[in-house]
Amino acid sequence: MTSDHRDPSNAKTKRELAEIAMHRSWFPVARSADLATPQQATLLGTKLVVFRRADGVAGVLRSRCPHRGGSFTIGKQHGNDIACSYHGWRFSGETGTCTLIPSLEDQSKIPPKARVKVYPAVEKYGHVWTVLDDPICDMYDLDEWRDVDLEWLAASPLDSPTGVAVAIENFRDVAHFPFVHRATMGDVPEVVEPLNVRRDGLDVWMDRELLATEGEWNNDGDQTMRYHCVAPGLAAITFTSDTLGTRVVAGFPSPIAYDHVKIFWGVANEVGYKGASLGHNLELEQRVYLEDLPIAERLEPREVPWDHEFEEFSVPSDLFTLNYRRAFNELMTRVA
Repeated sequence: MTSDHRDPSNAKTKRELAEIAMHRSWFPVARSADLATPQQATLLGTKLVVFRRADGVAGVLRSRCPHRGGSFTIGKQHGNDIACSYHGWRFSGETGTCTLIPSLEDQSKIPPKARVKVYPAVEKYGHVWTVLDDPICDMYDLDEWRDVDLEWLAASPLDSPTGVAVAIENFRDVAHFPFVHRATMGDVPEVVEPLNVRRDGLDVWMDRELLATEGEWNNDGDQTMRYHCVAPGLAAITFTSDTLGTRVVAGFPSPIAYDHVKIFWGVANEVGYKGASLGHNLELEQRVYLEDLPIAERLEPREVPWDHEFEEFSVPSDLFTLNYRRAFNELMTRVA
């Protein structure tokens, strides 16, 4: 895969390293359920088209036609190819090569260099994922889900004017529950117990016992929660109960720009789960997310101040946050 971006050795700040690292990290760009028609996506300023080829495989291409700049996102699909909406030029969803120019009488005269950049595509957790540059590591694959038969339901994405790290930190922060989520979580204690956090490379885990609450967020009974974040952009809670089974809520903020994300997310239930339905869990978790958005959109700065341009203070309830930042910093060292 050819690089679109500058040599990391020229980076002068941690912010620049963070941007380079994200160009080499996997992010979702569409829901699998939406691929009946081509989908528009923007990842770190790069405009993409996402569609399902006739062979059933998801394709991710740069959305600009190299003829006169038309968009593929409102073009037509032809088998494994996609056509530009402006002049109908067709390009292979597999290789990006031009396969047809309608205005050209002799198709052997197609310019040999006429092609569109194709990006890798992986379908997982109800979404299509891609990476803009040579990936630093493999696609996310959480240990705690490998042996569980999970059924996923992808939610409608949410727009948030924050960076990836701020979005991840909000997802797993527990000290804000009594102030932001009283309506959904009930009377949560303000004092946070000592947190059980561990980190290994890019992965950070935290286990908590969740007692049934007066709010709606957990009225299925007592459960164990495993928080798991992977730098830069996966945050999940896996709920387990001896009587109910396993359920999941996971967030995958995808950077439209450095400090602006589209939050792809979803819920999953173990097949045979005896608690609330997927639809109910999704509706409830969406209400939780919507409680967060008015807070997140007013945060300053909009992304973690990696270069300490803002002063911050931390307390023991921030232990998970601090370990996630260490994980993100390790990601940066891999591209430095």
